[in-house]
Amino acid sequence: MTFADIPNNAAVFIDANTFVYHFTLDPVLAVPCTQLLDRIARQEIRGMTAADVLNDVAHRVMVLEAATVLGWTGTGITKRLRQQPAEIKRLTRFRQAVQEVPGFGIQVVPVTSSLVETATAVSQQCGLLSGDALIVAVMQQYGITDLASLDSDFDHVAGITRYSPV
Repeated sequence: MTFADIPNNAAVFIDANTFVYHFTLDPVLAVPCTQLLDRIARQEIRGMTAADVLNDVAHRVMVLEAATVLGWTGTGITKRLRQQPAEIKRLTRFRQAVQEVPGFGIQVVPVTSSLVETATAVSQQCGLLSGDALIVAVMQQYGITDLASLDSDFDHVAGITRYSPV
């Protein structure tokens, strides 16, 4: 199912990739991601994400911005940024992206140590990496079953309906 299939009035957890494709203007995925965020802004559906997801968005947009602004290609951009911290000062889009998220009307919930502990159990039960397991734990905490994500790793998690941009 795609983002267009998300029913009105649904509560949907928004994964980092949805934001990243929107903010980096991905040539294929930006349009459906932007349309989803616009639906949330119009209050057709309720969007939620977690603070750690926003941190992931910031990091991923920073790396993609570095590739564009600094002309860096290939792997190892994060390592290069660590070695050249002055270059981070030239980057602005990653910060703007995080600041724009609440403007869509998306509820950003905190991540507690209790949720992290729950996520470790989810990780083992579902075979998910820790970041994805934390998303599941947050969704469970807030009673959300719909997820907006390109990540098919969630497809084998019982009780979650994943919607993809395409």
